[in-house]
Amino acid sequence: MGKNFNFNYAFVFYDVNEKRVNKIFKICKKYFHHHQNSVFRGSITPSKLIKLKSELNKIVADKDFVTIIKLINDSCFEEETLGINDKNTENLIL
Repeated sequence: MGKNFNFNYAFVFYDVNEKRVNKIFKICKKYFHHHQNSVFRGSITPSKLIKLKSELNKIVADKDFVTIIKLINDSCFEEETLGINDKNTENLIL
């Protein structure tokens, strides 16, 4: 059995039907910063991560998918953006 970690930072990517895009967007916006199109990221507590997953599961079910990449903190990855970077997004290179 694997170790239990308290994940405190996450990326969320989704690809959902047009009818459910706004619902998923609003849920993610409550917890994270909007990074680009269907991508969100930011700090999150373990309890809020559980609530987020519960809310998303009610909308997604077996019709679409949402990917959550969980990290222990925001300093254990490197991000590189190529091409045009929208000025409204955060620049995060650690």
